[in-house]
Amino acid sequence: MKNFFTSLLGSLVALAIFSLGAMFCSFLLIVAVASLGGGGKKKIAVEKGSYLVLDMSVNITDAPPHLDRNIVVGALAGGGGSPQVLQLREATRALRAAADDRRIAGVFLHGRFTPGGLGTGYAALKELREALQAVKAAGKPVIACLGSASVREMYLASLADEIVLDPYGELLMPGLASEPAFFAGALEKFGVGVQVTRVGKYKSAIEPFTRTGMSPESREQMQKLLDDIWGELRAGIAAARGLTPDGVQKIVDAEGLIRPESALDAGLVTRIAYRDEIIDEMKVRTGRAAGENEPFLQIALTDYATTVPASAGPPPAPPKTGAGTAGSGGRGGDCVAVVYAEGVIVDGQGAPNEIGGERFAREIRRLRQDDDVAAIVLRVNSPGGSASASEHIQRELRVAARAKPVIVSMGAYAASGGYWISAYGDRIFAGPGTITGSIGVFGVQFDIQKLSNNLGVTYDSVKTGKFADAITITRPKTVEELAVAQRMVDWIYDEFVGKVADARGIARERVHEIAQGRVWSGAEALRLGLVDEIGGLDDAIAHAAGKAGLKPGYTVIEYPRKKEFAEVLAEWLQDISPAAGARAATTGGALDQTFARLKAALSDLNQFNDPKGIYARLPLELMVR
Repeated sequence: MKNFFTSLLGSLVALAIFSLGAMFCSFLLIVAVASLGGGGKKKIAVEKGSYLVLDMSVNITDAPPHLDRNIVVGALAGGGGSPQVLQLREATRALRAAADDRRIAGVFLHGRFTPGGLGTGYAALKELREALQAVKAAGKPVIACLGSASVREMYLASLADEIVLDPYGELLMPGLASEPAFFAGALEKFGVGVQVTRVGKYKSAIEPFTRTGMSPESREQMQKLLDDIWGELRAGIAAARGLTPDGVQKIVDAEGLIRPESALDAGLVTRIAYRDEIIDEMKVRTGRAAGENEPFLQIALTDYATTVPASAGPPPAPPKTGAGTAGSGGRGGDCVAVVYAEGVIVDGQGAPNEIGGERFAREIRRLRQDDDVAAIVLRVNSPGGSASASEHIQRELRVAARAKPVIVSMGAYAASGGYWISAYGDRIFAGPGTITGSIGVFGVQFDIQKLSNNLGVTYDSVKTGKFADAITITRPKTVEELAVAQRMVDWIYDEFVGKVADARGIARERVHEIAQGRVWSGAEALRLGLVDEIGGLDDAIAHAAGKAGLKPGYTVIEYPRKKEFAEVLAEWLQDISPAAGARAATTGGALDQTFARLKAALSDLNQFNDPKGIYARLPLELMVR
């Protein structure tokens, strides 16, 4: 009992201290905001001769962060730190502006990406890489300072004029791998039953719950996908470093984890040096003395981006042949609306990081009715999800296309339901490494009968119809009930194939051949006719503006929007509660990573909320690393 009261007292004291700390932080925040004029933003000055610093220690997303914590952190700390999330268009827009800005002398890269969710995909990195190429084309040096660099960092940094590797760093470049988790054995031990209805021999999204390893079909498609993406990455690195793809593969297969001396000998880096040595050299480059306390003349990319007009769009592009006939302009508007469909597609409103069918359909309808909007660009970064929600969104896009151009830009993922909502775009742009296709459907039914029986829990029922309790999870489905579910899945798949055939002008039989739930790279999707062109978001925006007949100077608006400061403040204060602090207390070690991965995979089940129980989505854990 004494130990109990001692523990309780300690917990109360800790809670009190944490609460006082939170109140103090809140006070500091209010003072900081007041000192900044209440807006939470600081005035950015760009000195001539500055290097634009891109800290790669971020997760790159397509959509603007729904919670821009950098505003709050900047108010408290005076700015200067990179946010955890960086929007792709913000980064590419800043780099392209820097290429033409006489005040910017060059670009300095450092750090290591922190991918999360659907962020920092290879398709997004290609767009970032192309924007960095614009800086080089302007004759400005690009310098990369690397510690431990993975394929992602090396793919971007390979363009640099100087690639400096730490003497005790390495290039973690063993190639690409996908390592999905399988839960069939665990579900069986716990007494949870799984029954599946599906169409498409490659539709492997349900395999984690029914198998203990990949099916032959899943292994086949994953190998082809990885080969396509790795081929693109390897060729890009080789071309930038003056090597051959085979030469890059040789050093990768020889070492995997490439030591600094080997990386230098292979031509993957230009020199080996400590970070402090590079910083001193950068000081000299920018007119300051080596060893002095002042940093080299620089500006963070996130700060510089605030000085570049966010609404500016790329020059309009003339419509290309075969771009479709839908959309006759924007009825006098001068605006291109970019709608970011990023996340899993779910029924209803959805969370901020999900694509809620009702919420997105409503937004597209609003943009269609907005006379200021001349064209819509749908940027898709989604593995799919609810078939019903996908159809709701697609329907609104088809109606919108009768009034104005609707162009699709595919990010890292645009597969299954992600392809469903993309299919009717007037023109579809994709990256060569985009993961798309997966035209297939499945249904999944769980039951807890065995689990309940093991716990001594039983169920009984009274019903007025043969199938009245068919949706229960307290028992397995009967043969007749599964037949009903299979008929529904067959129907949805038939609809999916028909829509693709109609939208893409491909014979239905041919669509069925390339469907079957199979996943394709963007490069293969172009060959198969599933997309129209290899290109990024800026290409899609320019095409939309050109097709709408807009002139240079048109504006670009984005949905979802960034939150206002008051919204950020409210959510930030909520996040510093004791409960939130406890949730965030992780060490990031191997055990934490293992549990985090399992938790993420299992939490995806909460997104299975289609009213019919039918889904068009990628495997729950299609990880390409």
